Amino acid sequence: MLLNALVGILATQLASGVFGGQIPTVNGVLGGVPSDPATRSITDISLRAASARTPGKLRITENSGICETTAGVYQAAGYGDLTSSESIWYVFWFFAARKNPDTAPLVIWLNGGPGSSSMLGLFQEHGPCRITNDSSSVTPNKYSWNNNVNIMYIDQPVGAGFSYGDETVGTSEEAASDLWKFMQIFLKDSRFQKYANRSLGIWGESYGGHYGYFRHFHSYFLQQNTAISNGSVQGVPMNLKYMGVGDGLTDPITQYPGFLTYAASNPYHPLVNSSEINKANKLYTKSGGCKDQITACNNGGSNAVCSAAQNYCNNDILEPLAGNYDVYYVLATNPDPYPPNITNYLNSIRTKIGAAVPWQESNDDIYNHFAQTGDWMRTSKPLLETVIDAGVRTLIYDGDADYILNFNGVEAMVDSLQTKFSTQYSQQSFANYTVNGTKAGLFKNAGTFSYVRIFGAGHEVPAYKYGNLDYGQAAAQFFSQIMSNSSLSST
Repeated sequence: MLLNALVGILATQLASGVFGGQIPTVNGVLGGVPSDPATRSITDISLRAASARTPGKLRITENSGICETTAGVYQAAGYGDLTSSESIWYVFWFFAARKNPDTAPLVIWLNGGPGSSSMLGLFQEHGPCRITNDSSSVTPNKYSWNNNVNIMYIDQPVGAGFSYGDETVGTSEEAASDLWKFMQIFLKDSRFQKYANRSLGIWGESYGGHYGYFRHFHSYFLQQNTAISNGSVQGVPMNLKYMGVGDGLTDPITQYPGFLTYAASNPYHPLVNSSEINKANKLYTKSGGCKDQITACNNGGSNAVCSAAQNYCNNDILEPLAGNYDVYYVLATNPDPYPPNITNYLNSIRTKIGAAVPWQESNDDIYNHFAQTGDWMRTSKPLLETVIDAGVRTLIYDGDADYILNFNGVEAMVDSLQTKFSTQYSQQSFANYTVNGTKAGLFKNAGTFSYVRIFGAGHEVPAYKYGNLDYGQAAAQFFSQIMSNSSLSST
């Protein structure tokens, strides 16, 4: 009774707080900073106590029949209890590969925010099913990323999506620690031990550019692998081989000028008039302006310095240059109803998959914690360079209709990398990326590093179609090529 009452209260409180995209709007500013620190008010100790839990164990529902309907394909959804007070919705969902699951690699998918649910990737982008345009049901997805890999979609940090518990995470480093704890629980479970030695890929988008890059999840995982090998830490090592980040936030100092460039000239139409561009340019370049504040943040700046940089730059650069167009897909006016909302559908099936709390697209408390630490403005580029040099096959991809993390900024970041492949990359010219003969984008390869810009795609690249291609078809091709340990190639 107590649990049901609390769940009802939570659903009511969350209904008005769902954001239209992965990045929250604070005080009218996309990616803004709250005036005072957030305090969690809805997922409390009473709710946590109402659910049976065993720290270090999984609570799962197997083969629910929801989403993946391919005969014989295993799926599981549930919670990994990190501690007596923390739960992370561990694999909502885990889907075995449709082909050769006993030998296929393992992939972790992470959405952004920070604080947005990875169910966005599952239902709107590349999962075994896709939400219908009226948001009422799902249809099978023949271009699902689990065609050839075992994949799990993780709601994290604690409090995102269906996960719940103490919401104390405020940096990408802290999030990496929790994800490591969960993966140890997952790989020690008798049902999933067989995946411990598989090649592992971590893929994500948006703020996943922070989560997915080496400075955070990859760095922590590889550090723990080293500690396990020298005996200072007990655990299961993970065989990190692949990384992919779409429309990602990585290095603000190289990416923020992209807002100025893209707003003035992109493949479709200007977003604002020239006076707005000139005004934003002055605010970016002036003494003490956006450029100086990002630089100060990354020259040892405090949390307050970095948080102030996020507030200033997003208020005066990012937000006004969007004009009246949807920041995630500039071919639509704001707000674009596509991709369809998945809130009602997920809450209609949550008991069938064992979810303890109602689903929320984005958790503003998590976002606020990160905003207060200034995590947004801290660069991940130096250790992205390290992961590339370490031999992890890496793909950066971007949709050319996305403003919020546009290809101008992402390509400037990629061009500024200093890796063992950078000289080779700089000497390459973009080549057409074709999918079944359709020109779908532009790409470059250099060693085990690749970059591709996809035509006609917004922020969630696999959610879109282009030309005579189907939804997600181009993304399925580049994903399959990278996860086959191959460079990108046209078909």
